[in-house]
Amino acid sequence: MIEFLHIENVAVVKSLDIEFKNGMTALTGETGAGKSIIIDSLNLLSGSRADKELLRTGEIRAEVSAVFSQLRPEVVRSIENLGFDVPEGSVMLSRVLTANGSSARINGKPVTLSVLREISAMLFGIHGQNDNMLLLEPKNHIRILDSYADNNSALEEYSRLYSRVLHLRIELHSLSQDVMEQNRMREMLKYQIDDIDAVKLRNGEEEELEVEAVKLRSAEKISKCCALVDKALNGGKGFGAIYLTDRAATAMDSVAEALPDAERLAQRLSDVRYELEDIAQSLGALSDVGENPTARLDKIEGRLDAIAKLKRKYGSTVEEILAFRKDAADKLDFLDNAEDKKIDLENELAEATRQAKEKAKELSEVRRRAAKGLERKVCETLAFLDMPKVSFEVDIQSTGELNAFGCDSVEFLISANAGEPLMPMARIASGGELARIMLSLKNVINESDGIDTVIFDEIDTGISGKTSRKVGIKLKEIGKGAQVVCVTHSAQIASLATQHLYVSKQEKDGRTESSLKELSTDERVSEIARILGGINITDAQIAAAKEMISDGENY
Repeated sequence: MIEFLHIENVAVVKSLDIEFKNGMTALTGETGAGKSIIIDSLNLLSGSRADKELLRTGEIRAEVSAVFSQLRPEVVRSIENLGFDVPEGSVMLSRVLTANGSSARINGKPVTLSVLREISAMLFGIHGQNDNMLLLEPKNHIRILDSYADNNSALEEYSRLYSRVLHLRIELHSLSQDVMEQNRMREMLKYQIDDIDAVKLRNGEEEELEVEAVKLRSAEKISKCCALVDKALNGGKGFGAIYLTDRAATAMDSVAEALPDAERLAQRLSDVRYELEDIAQSLGALSDVGENPTARLDKIEGRLDAIAKLKRKYGSTVEEILAFRKDAADKLDFLDNAEDKKIDLENELAEATRQAKEKAKELSEVRRRAAKGLERKVCETLAFLDMPKVSFEVDIQSTGELNAFGCDSVEFLISANAGEPLMPMARIASGGELARIMLSLKNVINESDGIDTVIFDEIDTGISGKTSRKVGIKLKEIGKGAQVVCVTHSAQIASLATQHLYVSKQEKDGRTESSLKELSTDERVSEIARILGGINITDAQIAAAKEMISDGENY
């Protein structure tokens, strides 16, 4: 159940804290007081679109958060399986709205809106006035029936199979494209492969060639520098650095007996001589640029130019060019073996279609069994809601073709009056009848899906009098097994609530703000009397309100 709701800077709400109780809660107040803002806030927690207009004027941030407690074990397990802790069977959802967008959290942990939607759907459901209109669209009827039949897992399995069918159909269509187009593609792929193969690329070759080219372009400078170093080391006429260092080492060694440090210095000079000799020997390899560096450079630059041309056509690096070549070869192989592959795909498609149709058949059988129970329970509820002569039927037709829901089309048919034929809802149902039909469906489905909190936004639209009273009785009945929150303008409904919250608005510091309070018994009487009508509340309305509240305690 929803235990606590906090709303901050949403429309005319500056800050609002609401504590909900078990059973049925009624939310009433004058038109425009802010009741719809509470519904909008709950919609934000359900992961719906965050309209920037909900942000209170002059504020940069709005927030809605709610604590849900007393969660059923299966709900706790489902939430934990998604990676969230549920301490003491409670979870907190929150949504923050700014001018730049919105963010969501579960127990303080950032989440995507898809995760928020998945978890909120386990916790509460909202039935708004627009939901009644969904009944006029037959495409929504199969979803309602599947919800009652608890077909979620079977639908997930079918969706996987159906996606496979669609994927294979696309592959087969692509393979069966125009023969001339296939031939053009084959010739283009062959040209691309031959063009790349002609250069005989090797990974890492381009980098090696560029290093060698830099060396060859500096061949003359390298030769002069190496000659200079060689002369300095080996010298002319025996006076190079190596010779002089060797003489110095010998001189120091000769006085080693007289000078204690001379032997150490002699050794260091010898080490220097060996290092100089090693450098001199390395000069040959460094200065070797071949017999004809100009010819070698021309060859390298030609090779680099050939690679550059391929890069302009097939990729920015040699690795990308080779990857392009592999992809082209795979496509060519696919085309060359198209007939064999086509046969394989047709066989795969036939098998995938068979499996999908088998699962669709299972779904259809479950739907037909569930439809009978749905028809009976809806008719029972509608009879209680002053539609005693109603006939309700779930018309299931097999299309023979796979679609997103199997092979069925589903439409709800209704006859509101005795002797009248069953017709589609869009042709005969009034606003008040739609409200009652939707309530009966919600009542039946809630029994099967077990959502702990159900929120109704003005379920009384289009109905009045004793029918409103019966709607309230049905809401209170639902409230015995689940928490019910109802926004209403009906005294017949509000007087049945176990908790009555009153929403009002007032001016504070030059700004309009909404506030909320839980009504006491006397305050409830006054509010019910106000809803009953009249500019001035009369003793008769007060008496009627007391009677309605007292009578409501019997249900």
